[in-house]
Amino acid sequence: MLQKSVTSIALICSLVMTVFVSSCDTKGDAIEDKSKIRVGIVFDPGGKDDNSFNAAAWEGVKRAANDFPGKVVLRDVEPGNAPSIEPAMRAFAERGFDLIIAVGFAQGPIMKRVATDYPNIHFAIIDGVILDDKGNPYPNVASLIFKEHEGSYLVGMMAANKSKTGVIGFLGGMDIDLIHRFAEGYEQGALSVNPNIKVIENYVGVTDAAWNNPGKGKELTLAQIQKGADVIFTAAGKSGLGAFDAVESYGKQQDGVARKYVIGVDSNQNWIKPGYVLTSMVKRVDNAVYQVIKERAEGKPFQSGFQVFGLDKDGVGYSLDSYNKDFVQPDLVQQIEDAKKKIIGGQIKVKDAMNPNDK
Repeated sequence: MLQKSVTSIALICSLVMTVFVSSCDTKGDAIEDKSKIRVGIVFDPGGKDDNSFNAAAWEGVKRAANDFPGKVVLRDVEPGNAPSIEPAMRAFAERGFDLIIAVGFAQGPIMKRVATDYPNIHFAIIDGVILDDKGNPYPNVASLIFKEHEGSYLVGMMAANKSKTGVIGFLGGMDIDLIHRFAEGYEQGALSVNPNIKVIENYVGVTDAAWNNPGKGKELTLAQIQKGADVIFTAAGKSGLGAFDAVESYGKQQDGVARKYVIGVDSNQNWIKPGYVLTSMVKRVDNAVYQVIKERAEGKPFQSGFQVFGLDKDGVGYSLDSYNKDFVQPDLVQQIEDAKKKIIGGQIKVKDAMNPNDK
């Protein structure tokens, strides 16, 4: 672990060379230009090409950099493993970056340590909550939180409507409350359409490795299908890509309709296996990340504490595009849109697995 006392730029370079591209020479380097907003993002071990959670965050920071050319300098690091996360985050802080973004709740304890050591640096964490010993938010940390259960309710409705067997599946990554939030919202939405629906629920594992095991994801999905599931919602990071392979292995009927469907998560994953993806429960991590960078680029005061993104703020939702519009009928879309309005208006309350009062 890199200690606070280690301030050598040379040592930082050796630990996270990829953060600063080809060298750590400060002369003429854009990251040393104090007139620019310098943003560093630390991905989780799944990497920014996971087509899911990390990819959504990456889209947000890239959009901000494009919208504020010459104003925002962006650097990223893909640690590859958990022990490399803290040195990367500390490297950004040591260089005096204006905003450091962490992707995923697992980086919470690390960010708490680094944010404590660098109180004048601004941080943002996706899905994480950073509190002091008295339970108060850190003044230099923004916690970007999403109402995943609301979006999951909508795709649960779609799954129950599409299922011919009356059995649907849920594939989670790590067996934690955050992913239970997806599962319970999904089940509640499905039950609103078919009170007799059966939901088979499995998780890839109990460690961070659960997000990066497509083979296990495929194995669990195939087991669910063998038990009758014909629509599977995956909230498992890169492990969820195994579910896409599993449904594709069942092929399509003579009329071209898929025999089994998968529902993607976080990013719009409809394109990954065209015709086999019923929809995706999009979690607009890109919007949240973009917003926090935009505020810094426009010179607005840093907003610490909780920033919550639900259906009302386009923080979650479902995807409808050229890849799935032919098998998601307009009347079903209308039903889902009606439910969306009722959730926003409070007529439908979706249970939150992370809320003790909802358990």
